[in-house]
Amino acid sequence: MKENKIKRGLILCGILFVTAILPAQAQKKKEMANDINSPLHLLQPDYKVPYGMLTIKEIKADMDKVLYFLEKSTPAKVIDKNTGKQITDYKQIDVSSVLDKGLFRLASYEWGVTYAGMLAAAQATGDSLYLSYTMSRFRFLSEVAPQFKKSLNEHGVIDPQMKQLLTPHALDDAGAMCAAMIKAQMINKKIDLLPMIDNYMNYIMYNEYRLSDGTFARNRPQHNTLWLDDLFMAVPAIAQMGKLTGEEKYYNEAVKQILQFSKRMFVPEKGLYRHGWVEGMKDHPAFYWGRANGWALLAMTEVLDVLPKSHPGYEEVLNQFRAHVQGLASYQSGEGFWHQLLDRNDSYLETSATAIYVYCFAHGINKGWIDPVAYGPVAQLGWHAISTKITANGEVEGTCVGTGMAFDPAYYYHRPVNIYAAHGYGPVIWAGAEMINLLRQQHPKMNDSAVQYYSTEQPTDQAIFSVSTTELEGRDFK
Repeated sequence: MKENKIKRGLILCGILFVTAILPAQAQKKKEMANDINSPLHLLQPDYKVPYGMLTIKEIKADMDKVLYFLEKSTPAKVIDKNTGKQITDYKQIDVSSVLDKGLFRLASYEWGVTYAGMLAAAQATGDSLYLSYTMSRFRFLSEVAPQFKKSLNEHGVIDPQMKQLLTPHALDDAGAMCAAMIKAQMINKKIDLLPMIDNYMNYIMYNEYRLSDGTFARNRPQHNTLWLDDLFMAVPAIAQMGKLTGEEKYYNEAVKQILQFSKRMFVPEKGLYRHGWVEGMKDHPAFYWGRANGWALLAMTEVLDVLPKSHPGYEEVLNQFRAHVQGLASYQSGEGFWHQLLDRNDSYLETSATAIYVYCFAHGINKGWIDPVAYGPVAQLGWHAISTKITANGEVEGTCVGTGMAFDPAYYYHRPVNIYAAHGYGPVIWAGAEMINLLRQQHPKMNDSAVQYYSTEQPTDQAIFSVSTTELEGRDFK
């Protein structure tokens, strides 16, 4: 009997509980957004990277993280390798003298890109710390180079970084560093970089291996191989030398290289460049490696910056740049990055290529070479993606390590990424600098929840189109 009373009591409680929650559930169901009671087009999409508006302050904050990390990570000192003591009197440099080891080399092609990016950042932000980063290290290299050269001549052995600087044996050793040094020399004529510039240029113009028509080439991995990378490793320095000296031969050489590389390696139906081309091959496999396409686009960007518009090759280079931009834009992923192999969506998303494209797209808009309406949102989405790869300490994640050439997909798919892959840092700084310039020239706005670019300031009432999900929750749309 007692047991039945307990059961009846439990049943009654259950009924009361259900009765109590039914109105709440009914109310909740009543408030759920649907096509009748809600403007569903205003619901916030589930973006994997930030989407929408961007401020100069946000960009600068990300760039500053990278700058501070690199300042700490790249000391400009000479030490005695046996004692570890710093050598401040450079006349004391001898066979035991080496550059202090940081996390990155001071005279590599990757750091040539970083120095150039820092110069651009100084101009875009007005922050002298960026300028100081490049100038202090170039001044250091210019001061120690003569003493290391003396030691090399006397003993035949010196610090590997200085040997690479003094006796370049590949375009990788020379071009990017030379281009950055020419820019620095033109900014500050008190710093004497000309001996190093002339040394680099002598190698590029007269000692690098070429095909019979003069196109820069290598004998690896096959005889007479064109590497798309070499467009950047040589051509910007040559074009910059034209600006420094005023000699037409440098402009002619830069244009010739771009057009001869493009004739063999650009695939018009894709709007992309193959990574490698071998003269002796009947078929030419096309692997559209992301960073190599970045080097090609960056080379054209650098040349267009200094090539006189009156030069007979200017329009050809500009048209090639535009064709490449159009092709690349079509392969941007929904997350804002580009893939390691651009046309293969199952290859990983890569940071350094993305950063190079963001710089070149933004710069192309700022120079009036390409349409801001079409490509401004592409650049902005790309920067949002890049920002997610900058750690709190300023490291850049998601960068493919140094990469040779292959004729099978597995090689590219499985190239490692590493936080100390130096290729990512310069492009990120460069991209941020140009995005700051872009936001000063253009007027991006959210319109119907999408980023749109405008040449003039737009009315503020368009902000209605960027209502978020949180603003919709709890509303009664009856």
